[in-house]
Amino acid sequence: MPTYRELLAQRTELEQQIAAAREQEVGTAIARIQELMTQYGLSPEDIIVKRRGRKPGSKSAKKAAPVALYRDPKTGKTWSGRGREPGWIAGKKRDRFLIDA
Repeated sequence: MPTYRELLAQRTELEQQIAAAREQEVGTAIARIQELMTQYGLSPEDIIVKRRGRKPGSKSAKKAAPVALYRDPKTGKTWSGRGREPGWIAGKKRDRFLIDA
């Protein structure tokens, strides 16, 4: 059975081998990516993807404002029914404040 020091020496050697292999493979991957970008005329902006697979600046990336379902008859303030309940509707029957569609 190898000793603790022998195992540490093996680990150091393996870490060096891992770093060298990664460096070589990353270089190859970058060269391949650059080749594909040139071949298809792509820019970095074409490749960068925002959350949920949407391209930056696309119209579908912007969320629409929620539709108001309730209105305070005194002030005219509205609430969509999402998030924290406003004070003017808290503890009251919501159907009184429904906006007619």
